[in-house]
Amino acid sequence: MSANLSHPQDTLPSGRPRLPSWLRVNLPAGDTRQTTFNGTLDIVERGELHTVCEEARCPNIHDCWSRGTATFMVAGKECTRGCRFCSVKTVRAPEPLDAGEPERLADAVERMGLEYVVITVVNRDDLADGGAGHYKRCVDAVHRRLPDTGIELLCSDLDGNWQALEDLLANIPLSVFAHNVECVPRLDREVRDPRASFSQSLEMLRRARQLRPDVITKSSLMVGLGETNQEVIGALGRLREVGVELLTLGQYLSPGRPGTRFLPIARFVTPEQFSEWDTSARALGFRGVASGPLVRSSYRAGHLLQEARTGQRILPSFKQGPS
Repeated sequence: MSANLSHPQDTLPSGRPRLPSWLRVNLPAGDTRQTTFNGTLDIVERGELHTVCEEARCPNIHDCWSRGTATFMVAGKECTRGCRFCSVKTVRAPEPLDAGEPERLADAVERMGLEYVVITVVNRDDLADGGAGHYKRCVDAVHRRLPDTGIELLCSDLDGNWQALEDLLANIPLSVFAHNVECVPRLDREVRDPRASFSQSLEMLRRARQLRPDVITKSSLMVGLGETNQEVIGALGRLREVGVELLTLGQYLSPGRPGTRFLPIARFVTPEQFSEWDTSARALGFRGVASGPLVRSSYRAGHLLQEARTGQRILPSFKQGPS
């Protein structure tokens, strides 16, 4: 159930793979959505904020921003990890933390009128607590300003600093705590920075669930990196074993040209296969699932949480890709 990249006609003259029809993104039409997109851009730029939408080159940026939603990235725009799927710049010593960032973030969320916000982070292995204290200050600032806004934190693994995790989660006003396993366990060394691993990410999610059973946990898996369909199901089972309730599954799209540090795309997974995984994930007990070619970890995050809370499916089965 995938398009394998084994023929010359599957690649462009540049050497990059030719995208199948279900991965071609249509820009949102209409003056209203364009105006909303421009407004989102203005708020982000005026607040001197970073978004994972831009830094990770998300294919859904026009769709989300034209709906007035964005996923903010805090603690800088440089990461101390060098994962081979990510376009965020890697440095050993990023810029110092910006003490004004939490309030600017809260101001942006307020100006956008968001009912639900996703805050993601860069890895900060240069800091004793992995950046946990700053992440918490950002969440707290949004909550103080907007106590009725739901907040999702997509956290790093804090380099396995479990005390930092405990301090982070103590009394933090979160709806969802997310941490991504990224790929199936066999591909850890090929895909992720050596300091990251599936087992460490699982332990992060298990401890978060134990520390804050009132907060829903979430994770995400990329496919198209060389995994088998059976390995995907195995990874989903392990996530359920540690209590993860929300899941996103999406196609890996290399952010760089062939020959760069980025991994090549091993296959294009069909919408039909994503639909099958959606059914399998729900059978395993996930309460909210977004599984589709263009799905990313923060895709329609508020809707996914609503699925978990109501028990009613809100997001479609993406047989034709997200819309």
